Amino acid sequence: MTDLTWLSTRELASRLRTGEVSAREALEAHLDRIDAVNPALNAVVTLDADTARAQASAADEAYARGERLGLLHGVPMTHKDTHDTRGMRTTLGSPVFADRVPESDDLLISRLRAAGVITTGKTNVPEFAAGSHTFNPVFGTTVNPYDTSRTSGGSSGGVSAAIAAGIQASGDGSDMGGSLRTPGSFTNTVGLRPSNGRIPHALPGRPWAWLGQQGFMAREVADVALLMQAGAGPAAGAPQSLRETGEVFDRPEFARDGEGEGLRGLRVGFSADLDGRLRVERPVRAVVEASRSVFESAGAHVDEAVPDLDDADEVFRVQRAYDFACNNGPVLKEHRDQMKDFVIWNTEMGLGLTVEELIGAEAGRGRLLAATEAFFAEHDLLVTTTSQVLPFDAGIEYPTEIEGTALHTYLDWMRAATLISATGCPAVTVPAGFTPPLPGAPTGLPVGIQLVAAPGKDVELLLAAKAFEELTGHHRVRPQL
Repeated sequence: MTDLTWLSTRELASRLRTGEVSAREALEAHLDRIDAVNPALNAVVTLDADTARAQASAADEAYARGERLGLLHGVPMTHKDTHDTRGMRTTLGSPVFADRVPESDDLLISRLRAAGVITTGKTNVPEFAAGSHTFNPVFGTTVNPYDTSRTSGGSSGGVSAAIAAGIQASGDGSDMGGSLRTPGSFTNTVGLRPSNGRIPHALPGRPWAWLGQQGFMAREVADVALLMQAGAGPAAGAPQSLRETGEVFDRPEFARDGEGEGLRGLRVGFSADLDGRLRVERPVRAVVEASRSVFESAGAHVDEAVPDLDDADEVFRVQRAYDFACNNGPVLKEHRDQMKDFVIWNTEMGLGLTVEELIGAEAGRGRLLAATEAFFAEHDLLVTTTSQVLPFDAGIEYPTEIEGTALHTYLDWMRAATLISATGCPAVTVPAGFTPPLPGAPTGLPVGIQLVAAPGKDVELLLAAKAFEELTGHHRVRPQL
């Protein structure tokens, strides 16, 4: 039964659709794995086994009747605790919403359910999804399956830990400043931040939002593509929707081993530190720089060019603050005493933005667009580090220095991700290797590389990531739990 949880989502879904495995069997394996490993990780924070069993029974009955089955028929899955799930509490890791039970699903969740996913529970997040370390006063801290003294990242830290630990093969998350990518790097998993409009922002939310994106994580790139097939596509009330449906991700290359052919001929700009813009811990830099030879040996054309990202810090700072004010401003007025300090700080920063700052950020965003368009006119990919640091002690809030350089805010150590977020480009983290193991440890700590493509090139981005994955095989190294 445990072996079922280590299947890829693609393989499990195939077995469910052919009847080789029943939805009940898949669910019980999933629940057993939660029982076995979640006490050590605190990844799954809400569980409704009874409702899930009823869903699994209905799925098996649908199969027996010969009904048309969804792409993800019978696949059990927990969801990120920032995504509204009808009839199941969604807390955002905040005491303010500790007992909140939504009456409807987020668009992304509704699409997963329509594809046949069986919802089993929710995974942990930082309070209000703020920061890349998953801890909150409602559920506590989630830790890393590869070293339970360390963080699994955030804000999609609960789902990244669940995937790495074999609870499920893939899951949903979201990413404003690295919240899919940093946990992916920390837990040896794949995390995709899609292009704006690929999984659209829709009413009754904020349909014109662009900095934060919903996306998926998995142990394998092909599973991310499969979930994108189910979750992507235009929607009513979503004016920024890309016109392509999720079927654009239904490519035969994702279902077979291409032996790295997907990198041949690609033009790659490679820089571990984005041309000196980032401080990067030495062990991280060593793993990232070693991956350059993978691209070169596969026939990619690699140089050290990077886009001009001089405006990215300010664009991200202003837009994030604005989004925090929109999302959390009303909560701050009523519940300041129940919010953590840097959520208050970032929300107040947004409430205090001046017209001049907003105009300046808009102009900077235009310059970033020109810079990235110029770069991708001559390159297919940008490759850099996903995180500047290794998974850190789960007992601290965030790193305060990198290689002796002091950091001033809780965002500074995430600039490898936030600079890319500001460009609007799709980005994916893929396992790149491990640091040397400490004495007595079975493995070192995971390190990911970040692949970035031009807006709209999500499929091409995932194909390149899959080719890198095929050539390296780092994703096959499991934690010893």
